[in-house]
Amino acid sequence: MNLLDPITRNGRAFFLAYDQGLEHGPIDFNDENFDPAFIVKLADSGYFTSVIFQKGIAEKYYDTKQHPTPLIVKLNGKTTFQSGEPYAPRLCSVEEAIALGARGVGYTIYPGSTYQEQMMNDFAGIEETAHKNNLAVILWLYPRGENVKGKEKSKEVLTYAARIGLELGADMIKIYYPDDPSAFGEMVKVAGRVKVLVSGGTKQNDEKLFSLAKQVLLQGGAGLAVGRNIWQSDQPLERAKKLAEIIFNYV
Repeated sequence: MNLLDPITRNGRAFFLAYDQGLEHGPIDFNDENFDPAFIVKLADSGYFTSVIFQKGIAEKYYDTKQHPTPLIVKLNGKTTFQSGEPYAPRLCSVEEAIALGARGVGYTIYPGSTYQEQMMNDFAGIEETAHKNNLAVILWLYPRGENVKGKEKSKEVLTYAARIGLELGADMIKIYYPDDPSAFGEMVKVAGRVKVLVSGGTKQNDEKLFSLAKQVLLQGGAGLAVGRNIWQSDQPLERAKKLAEIIFNYV
């Protein structure tokens, strides 16, 4: 059984991410997208292979009987108020995610942080429990901390981060696109049989976003996880449609 089948389409993925409310606070929101019900409506458009929520949003706004888009529950996170080296504690268990109807779970590790080993150890238990319950495991790998300062998107650091995903047993990794585009193919290579998903990041214009999607696919990536570049858009469904056409049809 391929655990990624419920949250992918023909091996490719287009995730609608909405965990930014915890990670960034309400700074990203306007009068429309502050409401999780608006995001659920976007997710139900059929363009996305999964939607990503923290447990509180999933519990209060997502119903598997009403909403067909598969759910990924993010199990850890932090706020911008945190000082010092980055650390994202666990906030939800695999069992809670299952009860909420999740088909996958997500977890962040910050390679380069002095707390990376603590997060790796926590992830090991999550991965074991999730796989025993036939849930896909998506590992957010975002290099941060003093050990990688100024090199977070370098080839050296990101290829190492991609390899960590394989070594720790993730089914898919969510990672930055490198400053040097030619490095992405190497990242995919060292990740082996782990699918590589690129974070959409901060808001970009159409040309840059669509070009990013094409480059990811050309170099062997599985797709994109996009949040702000969809729900901050003036025409979110039109943008989602164009991205979906690229991700699922681009050769």
